Amino acid sequence: MNSQSHQMTNAADVPSPALLIYPDRVQANLQHMLRLTGGPARLRPHVKTHKLPEIIKLKLAAGIDKFKCATIAEAEMTAHAGALDVMLAYQPVGPNVQRFVELTRAFPATRFSVIADDVSVMRTLSAALTAAGATAEVLLDVDCGMHRTGIAAGPQAFAIYKELATLPGITPGGLHAYDGHNNLIDITARTAQCAQDMAPVRQLRSDLQAAGLPVPRLVSSGTRTFPIHAANSDVECSPGTTVLSDTGTAQFPDLNFQHAALVFTRVISKPGDNLVCVDLGHKAIASENPHPRVTLLGLEDAQALQQSEEHLVLETPLAANYKVGDCLYGIPRHICPTVALYMSAVIVENQRATTTWRISARDRKITI
Repeated sequence: MNSQSHQMTNAADVPSPALLIYPDRVQANLQHMLRLTGGPARLRPHVKTHKLPEIIKLKLAAGIDKFKCATIAEAEMTAHAGALDVMLAYQPVGPNVQRFVELTRAFPATRFSVIADDVSVMRTLSAALTAAGATAEVLLDVDCGMHRTGIAAGPQAFAIYKELATLPGITPGGLHAYDGHNNLIDITARTAQCAQDMAPVRQLRSDLQAAGLPVPRLVSSGTRTFPIHAANSDVECSPGTTVLSDTGTAQFPDLNFQHAALVFTRVISKPGDNLVCVDLGHKAIASENPHPRVTLLGLEDAQALQQSEEHLVLETPLAANYKVGDCLYGIPRHICPTVALYMSAVIVENQRATTTWRISARDRKITI
């Protein structure tokens, strides 16, 4: 990142803390994603990172027409922005079953699909869609090693998929296998782990196809395995963080994406020698990871001493260079939950804050 290109010439007009998005860098990241996959046909980017209709429209303009999301609100936002193919990568339970049905009816021009790993959920979804006169594709969620959701590839998965293919109101959409657990830094080791994780999934697909069952797609790829899956023509790739990037992504040298989102902060106190306090508390930067939760440009070596709801105290030998009110820009360690902390993002173009974009899908409910 150019040492000055992130700075706003009108920073005095922007309250802090703030989330900044740089559309030119978003565009560059989208083009890099397209280069890796050889075009948009195998891209199904996850929208949970940005939750913004404006970025959906940038993706559509780039030729990307398939999307993945985690909440009903994200799916509604994506469909409302003009997407024609939206996959809900979250098994619907409770009221979310009916909400998903209402989603399919509210946007008849959009093709919706959903993942599931439980037969009872599939049956409930089948009954709800049939009663509404609606249909949707269901992908079997396969656990390829993360052990968060899904069912391991094998005879039980085969049996569930076989029953899925018989249920009214739903059609088999293929397999979903998220490999977010693969965080090996070395690309050779990460590639080997990816191949090992996906081998049973590919075998399941082959077994299903041999039995005459349709398996239209295999959806996989977290951000860290994206370049690996991008080289395989049989996978729809669904990275999310690539569009904005963060320091977590930057740990992987092969993931050459630009930092398209920063947090903007100010020094609000200098409580002691070598100490600065900035307004980046838990409510302004994702705090599920250990420090450093943010890397401040120009203060990359600063050590976090304490963080509370609205404050972050840092120790740095450069403290004397800063006075109360000075502006700083930071790269979040994890951008996805950081975005969700803000109602809107400040858009920076040609080093000026020009407008704001409301982060509409941070809400759990929009209208449905």
